[in-house]
Amino acid sequence: MPVVSVPTSFNISLEFDAPGLGRRALSLFIDMLVQYLYIMLVSYIMGRLYWGGDEWSLWLILMSPVFLYHIIWEVTSNGQSIGKKMTKLRVVSMNGGRPSVSQLLIRWLLRISDLWIVILLFLLIYFMAGGGGVESAIAFLFGMGFLVADIMLVANSKKAQRIGDILAQTIVIKTSAKESLQNTIFREVEDGYVPRFPEVMRISDRDLNVIKNLLNGAEKSGNHEKLAEAAEKVKSFLNIRTDMYPYEFLESLLKDYNYLSAK
Repeated sequence: MPVVSVPTSFNISLEFDAPGLGRRALSLFIDMLVQYLYIMLVSYIMGRLYWGGDEWSLWLILMSPVFLYHIIWEVTSNGQSIGKKMTKLRVVSMNGGRPSVSQLLIRWLLRISDLWIVILLFLLIYFMAGGGGVESAIAFLFGMGFLVADIMLVANSKKAQRIGDILAQTIVIKTSAKESLQNTIFREVEDGYVPRFPEVMRISDRDLNVIKNLLNGAEKSGNHEKLAEAAEKVKSFLNIRTDMYPYEFLESLLKDYNYLSAK
């Protein structure tokens, strides 16, 4: 099983299970099937009903979800399309966290095969309807060539990245790897997060790991006495005054550190 090691800005390397080509191909096939079924449904409805006015304009509007399929799903579903959900894959940022909208947008804009997938779906429908000629066959083969090139890039990249992933600083991982993040000081930071304690940057990685271990231990045992003691020492060291509960305070410190160290 290939493993992707990602060095983070807080001096800890995160290891993720990289999905093989078979799983990624299955995910892609499921997404293509969903898009294909949507196109067939729209085609059936438009064929059964009479539309007044400019039908091509309406057709383009109804087909927009197909073109926007991946960006819509990955932004709203934490880096997962329907295919990725079913095959337990997810797009994450290079630091292992949730990718930003801008990262997903870059990834989508440079996802050449997505455009060709849609084109291939249209050509497939066209062929099934009895149309198609030499030009259509050439276009179909040209689109398949783009897909094969994308697959080859994934197969030969050290982190199994496509060109869009490389420029967007994202990777595709198995969702099971999420559990390994609990053993690090990594904390996922949501979009628009505002750090409360910038003084945390004065704490060493070693001390932050101690805080992380205390938090993990408190979660398992329910004993928060050591947390309270550690929280008071940290407040004194950083000269922080807050009424937050010890667990909430220390967890907030880790999130602040993740946010500030990634800037």
